[in-house]
Amino acid sequence: MANITPSHDGCATAQDAFRSAQEQLSNAANIAKEAAMECGTHYVTEPAKDLVGLLQDYAKSRPEVAAVWCFGLGLFIGWKLRR
Repeated sequence: MANITPSHDGCATAQDAFRSAQEQLSNAANIAKEAAMECGTHYVTEPAKDLVGLLQDYAKSRPEVAAVWCFGLGLFIGWKLRR
C-alpha cells in the first residue's frame, strides 16, 4: 500500500471550508430562529388582544351575563383545583 499523507495546505483549506460552512449554517439557523420568534409573538399576542377586546365589549354591553359566566367558571375551576 502506498503511504498517502495529505499536505498541510490541503488540510487547512478543508478546515477553512468546514468553518465557513459551519458559520453559514449558524447564521441561517439564527435568522430562522428570529423569524419564528417574531411570527410566534405576532400570532399569539394579536389574537389574544382581539379576544380580550371582544370580551370587554361584551361585558360592557351585557354585564349581568358576563358576571354569571365569571362566577360559573370560577366555581368550575375551584372545584377542579380542589381535587
